[in-house]
Amino acid sequence: MNPLLSAEQAVLGAVLLDPGQLAHLDWLAPDHFYRPIHQALFAALRKLRTENHPAVATGGRVPLSWVTDAVAEAGNHVRGLTVVYPHTLISACPRPEHAPVYGRMVLEGAIHRSVTAHAIRLHQAARAGALQGEVEGALHHADVLAGVLEDLARRWGSEPRPAAPTTPPPTAPVAPPSVRAEQVAEDEQILLAVLVERPKAMDEVVGWLRPGDFADPAHGQLYRCLGALHHRSEPIDRITVLWEAQRRGLLADGTLTTEQLTAIYDGVGPGSAEWLGEQIMRSSVARTAAASARAIRALAENETLAPGRLISHALHALGPLDEVRARWQTANGAPAPPPAPPTEGPPKAQVHAALARSTARPAARPSECPGSASTSSAARPPSRTHG
Repeated sequence: MNPLLSAEQAVLGAVLLDPGQLAHLDWLAPDHFYRPIHQALFAALRKLRTENHPAVATGGRVPLSWVTDAVAEAGNHVRGLTVVYPHTLISACPRPEHAPVYGRMVLEGAIHRSVTAHAIRLHQAARAGALQGEVEGALHHADVLAGVLEDLARRWGSEPRPAAPTTPPPTAPVAPPSVRAEQVAEDEQILLAVLVERPKAMDEVVGWLRPGDFADPAHGQLYRCLGALHHRSEPIDRITVLWEAQRRGLLADGTLTTEQLTAIYDGVGPGSAEWLGEQIMRSSVARTAAASARAIRALAENETLAPGRLISHALHALGPLDEVRARWQTANGAPAPPPAPPTEGPPKAQVHAALARSTARPAARPSECPGSASTSSAARPPSRTHG
């Protein structure tokens, strides 16, 4: 038995049995359901409620027209729905008064699916950007994912605050696509050669280029040696760099070899350190975006992770990309984008609804139907639970 499918059926069965339960599910949207038939049915039931269907107005015995009208309306938007299926939904609902809790389960599944889908899009954009040598697509999808996480946090009733997971998801290093790997490696070698032969060029890149931006760890360690010499205002040439590498144990542990250093030195030619550094930064942004996307997808596919923690951990996984993006903008002389204005989330009652406890709730009275001036129980934030 699929728990998520059972929850979707239970929500719909509860509303078919008791139309007043819709008053407690204003925070649940049709697209939160996984099955298209369930999406269409829930949208149809909400539409009937908005149109003041007699079943909603009576508050007593539910007429058969509530079911038949919902099936007819949903049938306009989806195929395969028969008049028999609502009876399956009704039998799948243990207690109609538990509809908000069933709805919370549906929302939880929707959060995991939404985060997974956006992480996949970010990963695809990052890989495409790495092939094309551009970063705009990956950064756009990262912004979209961050916005989705903040919106989902408000819907779930939690603060969108980054938090590191106790046990980080396993992620393998993301290498540049093979078709671009050779070009990236060549750019790194040429930049290092330029910096050794023209030490003053360090001033053009040292403010924003970091050792971790190099795809080849050996190149990153060599750049670290150059940075250390530059920071100490010591001379930079082939001998001093070799000595610094030895002092850091890079020759002893095999991270660097004298042959690698010789190959870099012999490959020096004309080149702009700033331009080469920007090319390396492009590759770094794409790799970091792909790594963040893979980490977020691993989190979202962990069904045991509560939505609040999933959102916080996913925001934390975007942190390295934010840091690389800031340096990328510095390298290009572009000002950081202004913070986006806060978007209005669901009303407070909707924010807390997903955290409702599984306590019995009375069905909505006629005075609580749309258009009534009285305040329904959905307008009062229920007790919160951790999760």
